Amino acid sequence: MAQTPEKKVKDKVVGVLKAEGVYYFFPATHGYGRSGVPDIVACVSGHFLGIECKAGKNKPTALQIREIEGIRASGGVAIVANEENWDSVRELIRKLRGLS
Repeated sequence: MAQTPEKKVKDKVVGVLKAEGVYYFFPATHGYGRSGVPDIVACVSGHFLGIECKAGKNKPTALQIREIEGIRASGGVAIVANEENWDSVRELIRKLRGLS
């Protein structure tokens, strides 16, 4: 079965998270959780990091934007990763660790 473009972005982001030794998980809502939460939730040196993955020209939904804004308002970090910027996740991780 072929991967969706969004799954390819998720796989690339996960590759960076694994290479950097970052704790992460994919929150599963399945009707019981909160709608709009980022695709990947991570913790980097005590910093909350939410990563919403998008492919092509797809943009976050209104619910996803609300969650991203909520994370930021609470002092966490939230980003939208796509094919053009997924590699900046490594740079962000190093910044959160105080290495750059």
